[in-house]
Amino acid sequence: MADKSPAGPGALARRTVLAGATSLALSAPSLSRAQRRDPRVLRFIPNTGLTVLDPFWTASLVTGNHGYHVWDTLYGTRGDYTPGPQMAEGHTVNAEYTDWRIRLRPDLWFHDGTPVLARDCVASLRRWAKRDSFGAVMWPALDELVAEDDRTLRFRFKRRFPRLLEALGRTSGLPAFIMPERFGAVDAFTAIKEVVGSGPFTFVADAFVPGATVAYAKFDKYVPRQDAPNRTTGAKIAHFDRVEWTTMTDNGTAVAAMQSGEMDWWESTPADLRDLVRGSRNLKLEVKDEFGWMGILRFNLLQPPFDNVKLRRAFLAAANQHDFLRAAAGEGEHAWQTCRAYFPCGAPSVTQTAGTAAMPMPDDLAAARKAIAEAGYNGEKVVLLVPTDIHHHNAFGQVSADLIRRLGMNLDFQAMDWGTMIQRITNRGPVEKGGWNLYHTAGSNVSMASPALNFFIRGDKGWTGWYENAEVEKLRAAWRETAPDEPQQPIFDAIQQTLFNDPPFVPLGQYSTFTTFNREISGVLPGIGSYPWNIKRG
Repeated sequence: MADKSPAGPGALARRTVLAGATSLALSAPSLSRAQRRDPRVLRFIPNTGLTVLDPFWTASLVTGNHGYHVWDTLYGTRGDYTPGPQMAEGHTVNAEYTDWRIRLRPDLWFHDGTPVLARDCVASLRRWAKRDSFGAVMWPALDELVAEDDRTLRFRFKRRFPRLLEALGRTSGLPAFIMPERFGAVDAFTAIKEVVGSGPFTFVADAFVPGATVAYAKFDKYVPRQDAPNRTTGAKIAHFDRVEWTTMTDNGTAVAAMQSGEMDWWESTPADLRDLVRGSRNLKLEVKDEFGWMGILRFNLLQPPFDNVKLRRAFLAAANQHDFLRAAAGEGEHAWQTCRAYFPCGAPSVTQTAGTAAMPMPDDLAAARKAIAEAGYNGEKVVLLVPTDIHHHNAFGQVSADLIRRLGMNLDFQAMDWGTMIQRITNRGPVEKGGWNLYHTAGSNVSMASPALNFFIRGDKGWTGWYENAEVEKLRAAWRETAPDEPQQPIFDAIQQTLFNDPPFVPLGQYSTFTTFNREISGVLPGIGSYPWNIKRG
């Protein structure tokens, strides 16, 4: 595919607000006046279109958001990074952290009218563990996972495992959603098509148009917890009868739909439209999640040229986070911060000691070009996949394209939508057969704050790119056996040093996403996901 990316450092293709407003009549959904005024319907513009329904098949945020509408988890994560009960009534554990029992709370129902039982949880966790990075750490340590009765799960571990609740309560990557037992028999590497959950909303199958529209209806049998809501724990109350998603790939169209009152909530607002939203009487702009996100440029370690660790180090040293962050996140308070680390800066036990030397963030690329030549680069094609329908990732892609050109490398810029890209990145083959070398994504900081949660530092057992490092795995195992109140700094430091010596991706720094609401919408909880519970109109 020809290189069609804009030229120049950090160049971005931006649509103007006027162009977006003009296109509204052509590309916005046609809604009747009665529909627009229906106070029982929450209308949502997602960051990108939903194409994959199985939350165990992809770690894509849009699929995770869909998952939280429909399914529930045994535990969730509070605002202080600690796990809290959700479907669970509570748990007991012995002093050695080898024998755990989790008790389900009463009145849990699947959307097909059947009760949620412990054996459903066992089957779901077995399938989840085959795909999730934390599950892959947990499963080999297990001696037994059984349903002792309809409401009790028992986990018996071969050795100390203090981190069980963190595994069950993770909020991104692949959350441990609970499904009916029959779904546990589906191959973990085959995406399910049927959606049967136990959460506050049901999936409306007839309304689903992949990449375009999704709808959810209130589940009347859902019984919320009685404790206060706290991110993905506590009470989940459905105040709306229906939630409808409409994908709008043009940002001007999206902001016009928000201004007109046609839509209620726009998940992610790009930097060049934030001032417009701030100036609107009808809209409010908020930081979506105080923890933020880490930008990621992922290497394919199976194919040349980045199967060469020396070249990966040289490329890492050439990347300047300032260029990426300004392009993707704009300027302003809370917009972004540099972070030369493989875990989020500000999280417990995370330092930038190893990253400062490995990522000097140069303005002059002369030394970087020399290092790339000395690494043995010989003009191989570099296929860069860029999802243009997610504004942060698209901006990152333009900066990467410019960097690759200035380094004298042979760029093949391939633009596509997010749904196409997440299918494409599973291809392990050479670039001549549809393979790839680099792509852009991001990880939520709350999901990358520990060695087990951070699936980007794993390959076959975690995420595409196929990174494997025995020392990282050894250190992850050591961390797994530490309790939350025990020292962890030396393990984090050793993992980071190993990763900067053998890079799995280029960390691009941390940034905030901003979300827009109609002013009459209230009760939205902070978090990486766009959670539909507890939201009210008025």
